[in-house]
Amino acid sequence: MDVFELSKQVVSDYGSYISSFLTIRDDRIRAYVDHQLADGFLWPQPLIQLNPAFEPGEPLRKLVDDGVLHPECLKIFAVKDGSGRGGTPIRLHRHQVEGIHAARAGESYVLTTGTGSGKSLSYIVPIVDHVLRRGSGKGIQALVVYPMNALANSQQGELEKFLCRGYADGRPPVTFRRYTGQESDEERREILANPPDILLTNYVMLELLLTRPDEGKLVRAARGLRFLVLDELHTYRGRQGAATTGGRAGVPWRASRMHRGRR
Repeated sequence: MDVFELSKQVVSDYGSYISSFLTIRDDRIRAYVDHQLADGFLWPQPLIQLNPAFEPGEPLRKLVDDGVLHPECLKIFAVKDGSGRGGTPIRLHRHQVEGIHAARAGESYVLTTGTGSGKSLSYIVPIVDHVLRRGSGKGIQALVVYPMNALANSQQGELEKFLCRGYADGRPPVTFRRYTGQESDEERREILANPPDILLTNYVMLELLLTRPDEGKLVRAARGLRFLVLDELHTYRGRQGAATTGGRAGVPWRASRMHRGRR
């Protein structure tokens, strides 16, 4: 396939579609519009760029051997097929490993890197490692806040891939649930009755959790919270940022993509 010819064809077809419902009686206006359309006013030139290669980090096996990660991480963070078979540990990028080391040291940090570079693993891996060491079922140990439900839904799918595949009856060694307002009444009651280790939510629902009496159980379950993650940190500004940070958008520890520490 010639992508340049495909681009020309798409632009030509779209131009014909736009022109089909433009009826301009004034000659000067019609000439101006025709000139703008011919000059590509409605469609930019194709963007060509190189896909960056991210520097590899330490192998997962070495992180386990060095005591940085729990041994079960080798099974969890592995390439698996649909049935959960496989088992080749994934290879992390350098920035992901640096995030894991920062979390292991109890530091807060901001991670900024390119699209598709696996930013989520930089906090998911240390969260899972912490729960494995401390034990599951001890309340909400990590809270991940997203600006959009679509991101929370996507992350839920990733966690299912890592934490459910390869385990009997799909029972993960670390539990997680989404609580964004999309859940049925039955699902909400189940989450309130059995709070997960990892709770995925959005900034609006987070504010509601802190103000609605019915969800007080989730707040109490988070008394041992060790990880607070703000995904897509740059979107939390202005009114949205104030709502997310409780009106203290400038406080340093809140202005981080991931916070780890005692409450």
